[in-house]
Order: sequence, then C-alpha cells, then structure tokens
Amino acid sequence: QLQAYGGGLVQAGGSLRLSCAASGRTFSNNAMGWFRQAPGKERDVVAAISVSGLMTYYEDSVKGRFTISRDSAQNTVYLQMDSLKPEDTAVYYCAAFRTSIYYRDTAPFSWGQGTQVTVSS
Repeated sequence: QLQAYGGGLVQAGGSLRLSCAASGRTFSNNAMGWFRQAPGKERDVVAAISVSGLMTYYEDSVKGRFTISRDSAQNTVYLQMDSLKPEDTAVYYCAAFRTSIYYRDTAPFSWGQGTQVTVSS
C-alpha cells in the first residue's frame, strides 16, 4: 500500500513537500509518480521517476518548480513543490507503475490515497 501525506494550505509562492510511503511491499523495482486532480478535472500525471532515479518526467506547468525524488532504502517517494500557484490546488496522489521507467499515458497499478494541497492567492 501507498500512503501520501504532507499536503496542506499554503500561500502562493510558498513550498510544500509531499511524501509517499510504501508499506507491505517494496516498490523499489517500480517507477513511481505523482498525479493530481482538481475539482471538475481529470486526474493527470504531475511527475514521475524511474527506479534508478536518473530519469524523471514533469508535466510542463510544473517544470522548474517541482522536484520528484525517491529513497529506495526508505521505500519513499517525495515531491518538493516550490513557487506554488493557486492553479496547483488539487488532491495529489502517488502511484506505482509496473515498469522500471515511466512511459507517458501508462496507467499505474497501485494508488495511494490522496492528500489535499490548497494554494491561496
């Protein structure tokens, strides 16, 4: 199981760090990702990271502001979010992929519960 935490309320320009901890099994052989879903919108990928951590993917709107990382020893994935904007407001979900590298439009096989991020203007 995956459990995401670290969300909250922050002012525009602020930062938050989301964490996703795995329990019950290891995801060290799986690419991992963060998705988000705003009210009335689809759930979309925000960032993804390969098993090695050397390959990352970012959605265009978060490039240069968000950083995904992983600590395989701790079985944890992080999403550092800086320069937050009101349009970043959403429920954020972590997820695991069956592959070792993230391929666009690939559906995860395991989801964590969401954590709410609210950015005020």
